[in-house]
Amino acid sequence: MNLEFSFLDYAIIGAYFLIVFAIGFYFARQERSSTEYFLAGRHVGWFAVGASLFASNISTEHFIGLSGTGYVSGLATGNFEWSASICLLILGWVFVPFYLKSGVFTMPEFLERRYSSASRWYLSSVSIIAYILTKISVHLFAAGILLKQVMGWDIYTSSILLVVVTGIYTIAGGMSAVIYTELIQTFILLVGAIALTWIGLDKVGGWSELVANVPEGHFEMFKPMSDPEFPWTGVIIAPYIVGIWYWCTDQSIVQRVLAAKNIDHAKSGTVMAGFLKILPVFILVLPGLIAYALQQKGLLLPGQKISPNDVYPVMVKTLLPSGFRGLVVASLLAALMASLAAVFNSASTLMTIDVYQKFRPEASEKSLVNFGRISTVVLVAVSLLWVPLVSVLSDQLYVYLQSVQGYISPPIACVFLVGLLWPRANAKGAAVVLWTGFVLGLLRFVLEVIHKSSPFTNPFLRTLIEMNFMHFAILLFIISILLLIIVSLATERPTQEKLDGMTFAYARNVDLNEDYKIERPAHRRQNLVASAILGVMLLVLWIVFF
Repeated sequence: MNLEFSFLDYAIIGAYFLIVFAIGFYFARQERSSTEYFLAGRHVGWFAVGASLFASNISTEHFIGLSGTGYVSGLATGNFEWSASICLLILGWVFVPFYLKSGVFTMPEFLERRYSSASRWYLSSVSIIAYILTKISVHLFAAGILLKQVMGWDIYTSSILLVVVTGIYTIAGGMSAVIYTELIQTFILLVGAIALTWIGLDKVGGWSELVANVPEGHFEMFKPMSDPEFPWTGVIIAPYIVGIWYWCTDQSIVQRVLAAKNIDHAKSGTVMAGFLKILPVFILVLPGLIAYALQQKGLLLPGQKISPNDVYPVMVKTLLPSGFRGLVVASLLAALMASLAAVFNSASTLMTIDVYQKFRPEASEKSLVNFGRISTVVLVAVSLLWVPLVSVLSDQLYVYLQSVQGYISPPIACVFLVGLLWPRANAKGAAVVLWTGFVLGLLRFVLEVIHKSSPFTNPFLRTLIEMNFMHFAILLFIISILLLIIVSLATERPTQEKLDGMTFAYARNVDLNEDYKIERPAHRRQNLVASAILGVMLLVLWIVFF
């Protein structure tokens, strides 16, 4: 049974769309250079940077996945959220100074500066393909589940509407429109999610009743090594490998800090996002536990079995009064559109800067902006072509697509991190690591798909395939580091040009004429204090929920 929406619900949803369009077309009216269109002119303040980092990360699959996993396994999946706070601090303190001082537009461009054009082409290609094949399809699949359950929309209606609407304001306003709509979307997303959690907790009878009605261990963040989903041996390492790739090297995330006014605002934005990433455990994972307790008490769907994917939609349908329904649906739309906009804008930036400009280095600012808009139109068209496929995706394939990041992230994280820390890392080592990691990750993915339908009997293959994906990510990261060290030492040293301003040892060898590259001592101290407070908060939370 679908929700009966009141006039107030529809008014809230309509107001949300009006605000998004107003922001998009406000920025569309302004004259655009490539820096303004792709990096919002590098004048975005820390608050907008932090909100944008958070909103571009949270999408509808978080509402489905985190609440569903919370329902089945408890809070342990929240480790990926809290580890993200640490990764955001690493982004701010380790990577941001190098990214901004180098003046790059894209992450592949940074790899070319540090290693070679081959590394740039690899990351550009993998990123664009991954955005199209995994991120867009995952976002639309998750949105289809939620909007069908909550509003009765079929997958075609919801996907086409959201892709077109998001594409319009992204094409029109560029990065400025994306970031400032994400600022509004963060507020709406948080208010909607908090409202559902608060109402659900009140319905179950408070915290003590919640604890009493969920399985023992559901509030523990660290599971035994034998746990098939969240073994502590994987949880304490793997989220940081995947996190360094996603938070510190992925274009859709890093583009937000590249748009900051200066290094200080970029760092402050990452710290703010780090604080915000504490919240999903309580507003997205915890509702899964609340749903379990409500079901145990016969207050949700008595006598019926709830699929993990249906946990959040069922709570919206069952618990929310008029007005709050529209608010939560607006928050779901905000989450999806923010993530889609991030994909569209970042992929078009890659296609323009790393492909078009490479072939046409003399291209004017106007032609770069126009090509960026055309690229976004193409991405919107491709997304619409994906809709029929998304409608037949199975839950299992959704899990496969989500696990891909665990397979492609270790080699990319390795070449970025080791490249900053170790000046001896060279282009040949990076190329070997990237391609070897790609082959090994792809091999694991293909064998896993085959194994599900026709299990292997070979002990080695079974061990490789059935190994928890977090353990596999750790193994692949170690292999990548060893390969980078061995190949780099066996081949020539990098030239001085590849090291100046690109590694910690040669960090001072860089031109600091532009204002956005300069770090101010007073702001640095403020960011240090805020980072320390965030670190203490995380430590306390991990101790409390150990």
